[in-house]
Amino acid sequence: MNRFAKKILTQLQKHWPEAACSLSHHSPLQLLVATILSAQCTDVRVNLVTPSLFRQFPTARDFAEADLEQLEKAIQSTGFYHTKAKNIQTSCRILLEKYGGTVPADLDALLELPGVGRKTANVVLGNAFGLVCGVVVDTHVSRLARRIGLSEEKTPEKIERDLMRLFPEDSWVELSHLLIQLGRGFCTARKPNCPDCPIRKDCPKIGVLSQSPKS
Repeated sequence: MNRFAKKILTQLQKHWPEAACSLSHHSPLQLLVATILSAQCTDVRVNLVTPSLFRQFPTARDFAEADLEQLEKAIQSTGFYHTKAKNIQTSCRILLEKYGGTVPADLDALLELPGVGRKTANVVLGNAFGLVCGVVVDTHVSRLARRIGLSEEKTPEKIERDLMRLFPEDSWVELSHLLIQLGRGFCTARKPNCPDCPIRKDCPKIGVLSQSPKS
């Protein structure tokens, strides 16, 4: 890990010593479903929907055999609910057919599920199984990696590769949580709060307009 990356990681860890996945879940299946729902939706909204959703559909079989309109209604407020409901149901049918209704702790197996890309697979593996296969690159991580100068790439896959080269493997899961916290709390897309940011002294602020001091 180079000196700059180490300094950024240390500062973020100091500010958020207990950074963790913000999607509420009690099993790999719940995390898989919640992560599918989080596409183009806030984690806060997902966490409002999932408690009643998981009571209504507690197992993969329940999702697989659900009335599709009923499932759509249950997740409607997360947006894109037609597609999400189909992906969840089809994924759970595959889980039943291939894995006895359990979520496999395997990257390639997860990537075969509808609606599951590397981001979702990394979320599930890292947070439900403690397996490190990569760095979760969502919209926050993608934006901040470029703004902080950790990557010049534009696609999540290439940004992930840059982050994996810069940071040690045992920090990859935590790193995504830390950058997401930074993106939500300080480094927002439209109006970053640079004066109060925990990495303000070292961040190159790439693409950020100069800000006037606080009055």
